[in-house]
Amino acid sequence: MNRIDVLDNGYVRLEQITGNDLSTVNSARVSFDKKSLEFTEKDKRLIRFLANHGHTSPFRHIFVTFECYAPLMIARQWWKYIVGSDHRDPFTAWNESSRRYITEEPEFYLPSDGEWRKAPENSKQGSGECLSEAHGFVWTHALATLQGECIDLYEAALAEGVCAEQARLFLPAYGLYVRWYWSASLQGVAHMLNQRLAHDSQKEFQMYARAVYGLLIEHFPESLKVLVNDIKEGDYSDRKQKQSN
Repeated sequence: MNRIDVLDNGYVRLEQITGNDLSTVNSARVSFDKKSLEFTEKDKRLIRFLANHGHTSPFRHIFVTFECYAPLMIARQWWKYIVGSDHRDPFTAWNESSRRYITEEPEFYLPSDGEWRKAPENSKQGSGECLSEAHGFVWTHALATLQGECIDLYEAALAEGVCAEQARLFLPAYGLYVRWYWSASLQGVAHMLNQRLAHDSQKEFQMYARAVYGLLIEHFPESLKVLVNDIKEGDYSDRKQKQSN
């Protein structure tokens, strides 16, 4: 199993993995110039000791890479777990207002009639000269109409009692699927799982977190047992029904 499908079109796929539970104990034992060749009950006890006493650096020698495909609203939440961003690092942080909790008035960027540009002639990216204002007027009007319709639907959904974290799907882009690679140490993955498997996390993100857990548990059964809180077989077994190789 290297992929678990999530939602209607999303998925998480295990792209690459380095290390296992034995790698963790060996990175810990190098302090004493020792190394295990087979994983034993003694190694299980060492993993529990490391996790229970906050000696987490050995878990950072294991690295995994996932390919993820999810709606933008999930991708934006996942962004805070990017590789190289240590949640304990006081010099890096990312927080933003969340439409899971608030319903501030939506605003969108709307290019003026003279700001629409042509595709470049000799490049696959970027842009070229501006379109005529007559052509630009058509697209400005069309985009403004679409944005207005989406705001009306968003506000109607809220008025009918739809939760804010789902009502925002009516706003352009929040429901758009995006694809990305996410790489992290095992400790970094566990940090994400502990936050996003929590009952108060957005339900859709919980489903992606269960998929990540389900892909890794066979590779790190002892480490995840002690690093991740309150996870049970039933929390991710339902995703196995949609797995593909």
